[in-house]
Amino acid sequence: MMPLQASGWDGMSRLPGIVLLGMNHKTAALEVREKLSLNTEEVTYLLLALKQAEGISEAMILSTCNRVEFLLVAENMQDARNRVFSELALRKNLKPELFSPCFYTHEGLDAVRHLFRVAASLDSMVLGEPQILGQVKQAYQGSTGAGASGPILNRMLHRAFQVAKRIRTETGIGDHAVSISYAAIELARKIFGSLEGRKAMLLGAGEMAELAVEHLLRHKISGILVANRTFERGLALARRFGGEAIRFEDVFENLGDVDIIISSTGAPDYVIRRADVRPLMRKRQNRSLFFIDIAVPRDVDPAINTLDNAYVYDIDDLQGVVDDNLNERKQEAGRAEGIIEEAVLRFADWVEGLALVPTIKELRTKVGTILEDELKRTLGEDWLRQGENPEALDRMVEAMVTKVLHDPIALLKSGGMHGHRDRYLGWIRLLFNMDPVENHIDSEQMPRMTPCMRKRERGDMDCSGQAVCPGQSGETGTLWRLCCGREKKDRCE
Repeated sequence: MMPLQASGWDGMSRLPGIVLLGMNHKTAALEVREKLSLNTEEVTYLLLALKQAEGISEAMILSTCNRVEFLLVAENMQDARNRVFSELALRKNLKPELFSPCFYTHEGLDAVRHLFRVAASLDSMVLGEPQILGQVKQAYQGSTGAGASGPILNRMLHRAFQVAKRIRTETGIGDHAVSISYAAIELARKIFGSLEGRKAMLLGAGEMAELAVEHLLRHKISGILVANRTFERGLALARRFGGEAIRFEDVFENLGDVDIIISSTGAPDYVIRRADVRPLMRKRQNRSLFFIDIAVPRDVDPAINTLDNAYVYDIDDLQGVVDDNLNERKQEAGRAEGIIEEAVLRFADWVEGLALVPTIKELRTKVGTILEDELKRTLGEDWLRQGENPEALDRMVEAMVTKVLHDPIALLKSGGMHGHRDRYLGWIRLLFNMDPVENHIDSEQMPRMTPCMRKRERGDMDCSGQAVCPGQSGETGTLWRLCCGREKKDRCE
């Protein structure tokens, strides 16, 4: 699906009050992101400060290790930007010129689209990672807790959550492991099927190795042995993972009892060789044995791969799997972008519909007043006051108003007006005399539907900025108003 701007739909003019300011891993170095990272207390302080600022009615702040973003409903984008920078500089004791070049600005539909992409993890450092949606939800909770959210942001955020969930469900954006540790576990599942009941051994320590163990525990392995050259360190890790610590020299005695070995020792040479494993495979009756070697230099002899039912994957093998999986996710991202464009359009329709509410209320009030006046004139006020059931008359007036206005209101609310809702709204206000003017056009001045009018209605002719009708039908001056339903001065707009 093509972006809305490319299809001729001018979102900027439709949603001028929504502004998003921010920086992320693409626009700011880590040292800048560190300086501007906001804790919960700082977020609350800034939300309250922005909410009290003139011209800002709603606010939300998203702060993670890879981004800081301010989502606002504001009267003026530049004023809002200046206020954010001044408050941020004051809170962080920094000069705005040190971080302002790293900030991007999105308005209207662009801001909505950016939020939807962030929530769906299309803008994340790791495409498809699931944590960002929870972080956006926490940011929204912080906004509501501070009383800084309102009808626009409430609707926008709930829609973002729905879009992210739909993308997770309908695309493979979250499939295929894209971290080294998780890729290792996915490979283990391919080898063993279910990991439930399997036993693992951790050799050494390291962030990726420990993450891999955490993933294994989520898959309900039955137990874990931890071996470290420093026994006390191994004992601490075993307690953390709910496992059993063994001494490093006892590793080979226990290799036959485990199914998965995760190694990251930092040793200068192989810790486990083919000759060590070959006799174990006979004792295991050739049950599969899977080695995950995350160490550099490598801990596990790659020659073990030549043994039946023994599998060794080193860091390069795992990186290759991750790269392939990232390409798979990128293909799914195209489908996700289409879902986001559809959601942006629906949100724009909702915001556009908000402009109808005052006219609809005014229209119902006007018609209701006319009906009540006619009832008083016909039946008399005394009769209406002394009637047996005045509530019934009120219900009758309300029902009549609803039936009389059903078609014009349905027209205004319908989505099939080809982007000309303002024109229809203007016609409704004109026909029901909702904006009285001193020099009203009488009926003899009302033009018939000229060929030019038909062309404009079909979108075949553009009259923007013209002082004289390009079709030479003589439609100039105030008569332009009758073509588009809005007051115009010297030129058609």
